[in-house]
Amino acid sequence: MTRRDMLKSAPGLGLPAVAAGAAPPRIEFKSRTLRLKHTWTTVMSSSATRDTFHVEYTRDGVTGRGEGAPIIRYNESAAQAIERLERERAWLEAADPWQFTKVMSQVFQRVEANFAAKAALDIALLDWVGQRLGIPVYRLFGLDPADAPVTTFSIGIDTAEVIRQKVREAAEYPVLKIKVGLDNDEEIISAVRSVTGKPLRVDANEGFKTKEQAVEKILWLEKQGIEFMEQPLPAANLEDMNWIRKRVNVPIIADESCLHPEDIPRLAPHFDGVNIKIDKCGGLLEGWRMIQMARALGLKTMLGCMISSSCAITAAAHLSPLVDYADLDGHLLISNDPFHGVDVVKGKLVLPAAPGLGLRPREA
Repeated sequence: MTRRDMLKSAPGLGLPAVAAGAAPPRIEFKSRTLRLKHTWTTVMSSSATRDTFHVEYTRDGVTGRGEGAPIIRYNESAAQAIERLERERAWLEAADPWQFTKVMSQVFQRVEANFAAKAALDIALLDWVGQRLGIPVYRLFGLDPADAPVTTFSIGIDTAEVIRQKVREAAEYPVLKIKVGLDNDEEIISAVRSVTGKPLRVDANEGFKTKEQAVEKILWLEKQGIEFMEQPLPAANLEDMNWIRKRVNVPIIADESCLHPEDIPRLAPHFDGVNIKIDKCGGLLEGWRMIQMARALGLKTMLGCMISSSCAITAAAHLSPLVDYADLDGHLLISNDPFHGVDVVKGKLVLPAAPGLGLRPREA
């Protein structure tokens, strides 16, 4: 039997069959506008919708899907991602998806910045490979889905009345993530605590003005039962992080300071852990590298997310058995998710058992 014949009889090898005369590879780029259930406000911005970038990679009758969430903080947009990757269409359609590591390495060489676009492409390729092999993406990384952690449910900055409403709506989630960093931090936390005694994780998104203010606020937050604090000061201000860490009792986690694998070694002396986001680093392969580097340096690891559909969130969730903490709730904050993917059962991430990402289109 020739190799071609073996591929045609691939079900016996655990692979989907490839139809004779299958259409040539095709890749599509598109933008989707996601509508938030509540206006999403952080120190950085406030919005009712978010545009995300999507890739559909079709070959041998199988379509792999990927999503990245570009944000203005990093000078990225969905429109820019489409424009930039359209220039690579012919090359990408000719590339061998089975050599996905090599393909993505070349993408990083050919495409400057546009990390959310790279993430969407990386995810689409791995979804395709997983489907062709007939296994979930987490198995490509040798992971046990039972090790997936609980995810937080995020509460954006708002008035005390709306905060209480959001907390009540999040009753099924055992751990909350609270955004702070503006002038009404105490009002926000007090509103949360008037409704629930759940563990809280707090993110300032670089919002505290000085190291002294950061220590004062964190010490007050400790009394409110927080587990850790994310990014109290601007990303470039590393030295003051140590000053803060010596004066507080909860871990300090890097968020905006942590973008790419090369950041991890320089962050290790200044933080207790890192928040790794697939959209910021450029995909699951880069995210895996960052997790391994952080663990080797003794840092706590967390997988975070942007406002995204179940496509991007499910992709990140496939890596979640590797990390200490998860903040993978972006799909729970929107009202028009086009997919079913990872389930969240009483906060626990339950990974799909279907091949690839395990996405299913949601009925309109």
